[in-house]
Amino acid sequence: MPMLEALQAKDELNSVIKTRVEKACTLLDEGIPLYPNDFHRDTEIQDLWGRFGETSEEDLEASGQEFTVAGRVVSYRSFGKVTFFHLQDRTGRIQVYAARDDLGTEDYQLFKKTDLGDIVGVAGTLFRTKTGELTLKTKGFKLVTKSMRPLPEKYHGLKDVETRYRQRYLDLIVTPRTTEIFKIRSAVVRELRCFLDEKGFMEVETPMMQSIPGGATAKPFETYHNALDMKLYMRIAPELYLKRLLVGGMEKVYEINRNFRNEGISTRHNPEFTMLEFYWAYANFRNLMDLTEEMFSRVAMKALGTTVVPYQGEMIDLTVGKWTRLPFHESLEKVGGVPPEVYTDYDKCKALVKEKGEKVVEGEKLGKLQAKLFDILVEPKLIQPHFIYHYPTDISPLSRRNEDNPDITDRFELFMTGREMANAFSELNDPVDQRGRFEEQVKEKEAGDEEAHFMDEDYVRALEYGMPPAAGQGVGIDRLVMLLTDSASIREVILFPLLRPEVA
Repeated sequence: MPMLEALQAKDELNSVIKTRVEKACTLLDEGIPLYPNDFHRDTEIQDLWGRFGETSEEDLEASGQEFTVAGRVVSYRSFGKVTFFHLQDRTGRIQVYAARDDLGTEDYQLFKKTDLGDIVGVAGTLFRTKTGELTLKTKGFKLVTKSMRPLPEKYHGLKDVETRYRQRYLDLIVTPRTTEIFKIRSAVVRELRCFLDEKGFMEVETPMMQSIPGGATAKPFETYHNALDMKLYMRIAPELYLKRLLVGGMEKVYEINRNFRNEGISTRHNPEFTMLEFYWAYANFRNLMDLTEEMFSRVAMKALGTTVVPYQGEMIDLTVGKWTRLPFHESLEKVGGVPPEVYTDYDKCKALVKEKGEKVVEGEKLGKLQAKLFDILVEPKLIQPHFIYHYPTDISPLSRRNEDNPDITDRFELFMTGREMANAFSELNDPVDQRGRFEEQVKEKEAGDEEAHFMDEDYVRALEYGMPPAAGQGVGIDRLVMLLTDSASIREVILFPLLRPEVA
């Protein structure tokens, strides 16, 4: 039995798998293919529920209409001459009834070789059982794909979290909530596109491999291009390329993009993640606040049918007009409990940061110290939607300075559920100011800050041609989906999160 030998060489077969393989070999000996490609269905399971979910037994019997469906066997109860099982496709599941008297002895014996997890095709008519359950009565049956491994036991499911993430294909089969999460994710991305398209934005694509990474403060992943003999970096953000498009006359652009940041992994961070970034010429950061409220509210309504969303025991109200707007320094005082005489004094601010257990880098500017206090004392308390705006210039190298106070920028971050959801600002379009900010970042990088910006001469050159005043924003799609699906971990909303290799 070559199939058995092949699998034995790859895997230590337990008794269940061995039995399945032997059964499969028997089917092959009988001339029955295990993986045919000639079965065609005419109906998905949800269509049956949509059309006949409320139809009476009498009307079903009078109809006599025959349907052909296909899916995976996810439950199985045999009573000798009759068998009930549930068939599951991408749209749902339905009970199927198979009887020897309907299929004939030979076909029924073939059917009895079916295992949980097999993919089968069934042709039949609908009826209702004595309990009233809509059921497909089998008149024809075909094995479509043989499953060599058993599904997890019905009542315990797939409990090991790492197995769920590592074997996502199995998780999707046995965990209905997982499938629902990714249906919502798809709806969220689709609605974001629809919203921006309707507002006149154009979707574009920018490079994932860049010679100079920029657009965010993050440590990049490095790679290498052999033909060009040059180091490249995986994109940490598309920002500087999208703003080059503003220079070129594309006044409203967006990209739903994959970003890569060589940093820690947590329930809120994955090294590879999805962002929406969009840029709007002749707008400012306050215009983006209004747009963001409208966008989040609409996405929630379209995906969930409500703007009040449950998340980890809290009800998050995304209704337009219910969002709080608070200046950064004011939030340190009102939310964090840090008086102005502390957060405005370098030595006192530094001492408080150390007291809270945070590391202070030699020469770190006041704005960075204030940001560390914010992360510790303010961010975890921002449960309902909060726009925190007017961030220190020290920590906003790409933001436009406030015209009344050059020590702060016209920037906001959106927080809810105690985490950042979006970052936005009125864009810096003065090439002299931008060059100076880059030079400061270079000094910080040389001093040991791995997340500081590189100098990007071409971007400065682009600004020298003239970029219109504009506002731009990044939205973390993974975190937005976490909110809308009540998921505590980012790994729940990424189909294949990064994991360490399996230990053999």
